Amino acid sequence: MMTTTFGLDFIQRTLRTTGVLLLLCLVIGSVYFSFYDALAVLSAGIWSMVNLIFLSAVVRSAMRPDGVDKMTVVVLMLIKFPLLYAAAYFLFTVEIFRPLPLVIGLSTVLVVMFLKAASRALLKLDVNNHEGSSRGLA
Repeated sequence: MMTTTFGLDFIQRTLRTTGVLLLLCLVIGSVYFSFYDALAVLSAGIWSMVNLIFLSAVVRSAMRPDGVDKMTVVVLMLIKFPLLYAAAYFLFTVEIFRPLPLVIGLSTVLVVMFLKAASRALLKLDVNNHEGSSRGLA
């Protein structure tokens, strides 16, 4: 039986790991690839991290036990959608950034999340060890 321990700490750990990975990609990518490709991966990865921060803030404001905080949700949506997606449009229209490094940077957060979840499942870190299950079997 798996427990759901993927809370805010999972998101924070994912953001921290993604930040470290993006910095490593910048250093190593600058040596083996062009600097602008490495900078494109970093820029798109930071955009993806900021998007995740805003998305988690919107979800936390919308799904509260004491009701939806409508004002916070509206303010976050007004910041997230126009400004964040205008920044993404800028990233994709800058001529020095190629599309492939941008796509790699955008997907970095998702890859880190997948690998963290898969490693927790493979290592069985979220398994409850009960003496009996809900069916009464030992």
